[in-house]
Parts: sequence; C-alpha cells; structure tokens
Amino acid sequence: MKELLKDEVRKSRMPARLDLLQSLSGLVLGVFMWIHLVLVSSILLGKGAMNGLSRFMELSFLKEGPGGYPFVPFIIAFGVFLIFILHAGLAMRKFPSTWRQNRIFRSHMKMMHHSDTNLWYVQVVTGFIMFFLGSVHLYVIMTNPGTIGPYASADRFVTDWMAPLFLILLFAVELHAAVGMYRLAIKWGILDGEDPLVARKKFKKVKNITSVFFLTLGILSWIVYVTIGVHHRDHAGERYISSVPASYSFVMRG
Repeated sequence: MKELLKDEVRKSRMPARLDLLQSLSGLVLGVFMWIHLVLVSSILLGKGAMNGLSRFMELSFLKEGPGGYPFVPFIIAFGVFLIFILHAGLAMRKFPSTWRQNRIFRSHMKMMHHSDTNLWYVQVVTGFIMFFLGSVHLYVIMTNPGTIGPYASADRFVTDWMAPLFLILLFAVELHAAVGMYRLAIKWGILDGEDPLVARKKFKKVKNITSVFFLTLGILSWIVYVTIGVHHRDHAGERYISSVPASYSFVMRG
C-alpha cells in the first residue's frame, strides 16, 4: 500500500516539474531572442558596425589574420535549437490536439472574453508558426555559420527570398516572447506585491511596450536588410570588406 502511495506522489509531481522546465526553457529562449534582435539591429548603425559585431561573435580577435571561428555561431544556433525543440515539446502537451478540441476552445474563449486566455491562444498560434519557420531559420544558420554579415545576411533576405519568412517570424517570435514573459511573471507570482491585480495590469503595460519596441526595431532592421539586399543583388555572394583597420575597435572590424 505504501509503495502505491509513493508512486502516486511521484506521478503527481511530474506535471509541476514539466511546467517548471517549460517555464525555464521559455525564459532562456525569450531572453535570447531579445538579445538576438538587438544584435541583428546593429545594421541600423551601418554595415561596418554589423560586420564588426558578427566578427566579434566569431571571436575573430583571438585569431591572427582575417576571419574568425564560424563554429561559435554554429554551437550557439545548435544549442538554441535543442532548447527550442525541448520547449516546443513541453508546450504541445497543453495545445488542442484535434480540430474539434480547437473549435471547442475557441468557442469558450469567445464566450469568456478573458484577455489572458486570448493571450494564451496567441502563444498557441505563434508557437505553431515558430515551430516551422524557426526551424528553417536555425537550420540555415547551422549550415552556414560563417556567412553572417551585412551582405551575406542581406542576400538571404532578397536573393534567397527569405524576407517574407523573416517578417512573419519576426511578428511570431516577438509576440510569443512578450506574451510568454508576461505569463511567466503572472504564473510564478513574480513581483506580485500587495495587490496581484495591480501587478498584472502593470505587467500587461510592460508587455505591450516591449512588443511595440522590439517589433519597431525588427521592422526597421528588416527594411534596411532588404534595401541592402536589393542594391547588392547583382553581386550576391560577395562578402563585405571593411576599409577601416581592424585595430580601431571591434565594432568597426572588417
């Protein structure tokens, strides 16, 4: 009898542990995506800044001569891909698994008019989009880790016709991340204070501001990459070479 009770206790703890693992993996991915977008938006400071930052990420300062270590972005992309798959697998436990379940949930959602329930469904839809488009993006980076730069990245936008994919992925990722961070704060009672309802309203404002900020930053970066890609279309495949000496700063390295 005692053994059966112990087994039941072990089983009852598993959903909570999976929820915790899902939250932690989502937190890691959310923070990474925000950092990633800030790094990608370095193109707004100019091609030299973006090129210097990408070379810095390849640890080129540890190597004599041109070039860096492309295996570094490969390892980062591969690690993110593993966490991405783990998080997706854990999240899918709670998604409607059939069209009938989805229809029932949507009808209940419309009837309740509950904003947080609507946000959860936003995560379902954006997560579904990310599972496919995000996997493509990560695969491209893992198979071409040494081609991150102002011209090479812009060529992917225009010459390789990835601009539509990146635009859809931008909205999906940023909405998913902002909603996810908000729901993490609510779920785990972070900074609830004396009145959780007041804290929830504040978190929702922060979520909205964060979404607007990162979407604006992403759209501006997307426009610049497309513009560079259009102008560089006749020379697709050529790499950016900076005319500034590498010793000035890592930002201007070429």
